[in-house]
Amino acid sequence: MTDFLATYQSWILSLHIMAFIAWMAGTFYLPRLYVYHCQVVPGSAESERFKVMERKLLRQIMTPAMIVTFLAGGALASIPGLIDWNAGWWWMKLICVLGLAGFHGACGAWRRAFAEDRNQHPEKFYRIANEVPTILMMIIVIMIIVRP
Repeated sequence: MTDFLATYQSWILSLHIMAFIAWMAGTFYLPRLYVYHCQVVPGSAESERFKVMERKLLRQIMTPAMIVTFLAGGALASIPGLIDWNAGWWWMKLICVLGLAGFHGACGAWRRAFAEDRNQHPEKFYRIANEVPTILMMIIVIMIIVRP
């Protein structure tokens, strides 16, 4: 199996990067939808439209992209010699990816709250939350490219 993974390493890496880009795109956009959702009356036609957009973005784009990111990344990590398991950059990247997955879960909880018309957070909360994936993405990319 490791021979197969090593042979197709470039293809797996390409898939990993594409999935990560799709996941990040959704992760950047969903909290922005929550900002706009806060500005409409619960139960209104606009609110119902946001609910559909949020559900489809999370379930049809973000979650599948996250799963593919983890599967392709796991496949890459299993190739012997590709990662120095003692390097600090690897562990920092992994912590940030897990943080991004946690943020994904928080987005799901916030979506459920909006879906049930019980959102408790103000617009400003989602504006601040919208910056979290940007910071995590910056650290992840630096850890992978620079490997400090």
